[in-house]
Amino acid sequence: MAEMSVLPKGLDRETSRSGPELLSTRKRQTKNGTLVYHCLIALIGLTFTPFVSAAQDSPPSQIGSGEEFTLKMKVNLVILSATVLDRHNTPVSGLDKGDFQVYEDKKLQQIKQFSHNDIPITVGILVDNSGSMGPKRDDVIAAALAFARSSNSQDQMFVVNFNDHVSFGLPPGMPFTNRQEELQLALSRIRTIGQTSLYDGIAAALDHLKQGKSDKKVLILISDGGDNASKQNLIQVLGMAKQNTAIIYAIGIFDEQDDDQNPSVLRRLARETGGEAFFPESSKEVVSICEGIARDIRSQYTLAYVPTIAEEDGSYRTVEVRASAHGRGRLSVRTRAGYSVPQAKPVDAAKVIVNDSRN
Repeated sequence: MAEMSVLPKGLDRETSRSGPELLSTRKRQTKNGTLVYHCLIALIGLTFTPFVSAAQDSPPSQIGSGEEFTLKMKVNLVILSATVLDRHNTPVSGLDKGDFQVYEDKKLQQIKQFSHNDIPITVGILVDNSGSMGPKRDDVIAAALAFARSSNSQDQMFVVNFNDHVSFGLPPGMPFTNRQEELQLALSRIRTIGQTSLYDGIAAALDHLKQGKSDKKVLILISDGGDNASKQNLIQVLGMAKQNTAIIYAIGIFDEQDDDQNPSVLRRLARETGGEAFFPESSKEVVSICEGIARDIRSQYTLAYVPTIAEEDGSYRTVEVRASAHGRGRLSVRTRAGYSVPQAKPVDAAKVIVNDSRN
């Protein structure tokens, strides 16, 4: 059996679905000696997913008598969400595919898919419920609800509360909701008390996002960036984020008497995932910030490419997106800093099927 990377063909917005899928070509010899090829092509998806770079192997199956073998080919598709800003830091719309250039490890890539549509997302709202957040709780709940009101009615939302422990705000058996009353209840379940398990909360949210049906995934983190109770650490959480599809938006709310605050953590989480960090002077500003985040999410472009380096070597690859258009002035692009390539699994020779039942 051989495995190779191939370039997807014939993909457009209408045929888009959900992330990288498998191309499988089966070759079977019929009784009269004629070779017949039967191709099963799974569509490679494109919506608003920040990053996907993985290939899935389907188990070989026997489709008839005679000599048979399976040739499996893998397609790795990297999908980026990009926010384009002008020199006034205002989002820019109306750009075309030809206005963008994508670089991976400083090498120009060919953009295979392009989109600029508003589609449903899966979003987690992470709220610091440690003791220092008590006086700001009402403003935080109001901000989260403001985001929900500005969102697509088909969005999937969930809440992660963290202090000494991490807990999901929605009841058991309800992984997501799009109803404001359920979100409000989820945000108010936990008392603001104790220490801060920030990293454990992020890890739990990143894992929960995998259950979402939407291709674009976002986390909104409201915290002071401090952590004094997690089992996870920052390096571990960043590693998870680099292999995940989520964009992280961080909102830093600080207490002058709290020595554990750490705005640099919030900045780094946002920068690595293509999000943004905000530091309002008052917790009352959080409502307008959340409304702005909702607008930012809806205005993003989606760009997808097949890397020129196809090896799954477990390395980290940097990503840069540039944009330029006549009459638009100088444009800047915000997207994730890079991604971690999965480590390829060893080829299993046992997956090659040879079944000779001819008389």
